[in-house]
Amino acid sequence: MHVIYGGTFDPIHNGHLRLAIELKERLGVDEISLVPCHMPPHREDPGATSGQRLRLLAMAVEGEPGLVVDDRELQREGASYTADTLRQLRAQLGDREPLVMVVGTDAFAGFDRWREWEQIPQLAHVVVVRRPGPLPDPRGAPAKLLRERRVGGAEALHEAPYGYFLELDPPLLDISATGIRERIRSGRSPRYLMPDPVWREICRLGLYGACPDGNF
Repeated sequence: MHVIYGGTFDPIHNGHLRLAIELKERLGVDEISLVPCHMPPHREDPGATSGQRLRLLAMAVEGEPGLVVDDRELQREGASYTADTLRQLRAQLGDREPLVMVVGTDAFAGFDRWREWEQIPQLAHVVVVRRPGPLPDPRGAPAKLLRERRVGGAEALHEAPYGYFLELDPPLLDISATGIRERIRSGRSPRYLMPDPVWREICRLGLYGACPDGNF
């Protein structure tokens, strides 16, 4: 089973990494692929370039064999649409390999506004992770899709190539990329919210308002 966990990772932090490990264990897979978004279609431009975010992500997962980086969205021009990524992966994996994408409840609340959203269950399973923020409207299309296709456990995802929805409520670290960016801009340290090599590189590059070559 191939599992992708996408996001802007602006910047990558320990909350992202801990969730990826939780997903690996709960879904019973050897690897989780972290897929950084090139140009997010549903939010403001990231605070770092796609190349910078990719470098930080690669530094964050170095030495962790269960987490790998997939840069395919950075290889495409224009906005990064999930359906395009899943279609590309499906062509590589074939028709029988289970493919899983991970989405938070906050993003899933607007699932029916994604481009080609109705095609996504024909390409992959969807794991919906409970996160702070808005929940899907019980009367809306995302909630209806979840009710119709929900399964009770990860075992079902291994038994079919696509089409199922699984809800997970893992323990989450209370860390946000937005909060980290604000902390850095205000001159406060984000140390221990992210891997030390990532913070050192942010300082070196002067990202998010960090003082270049400042004290680590």
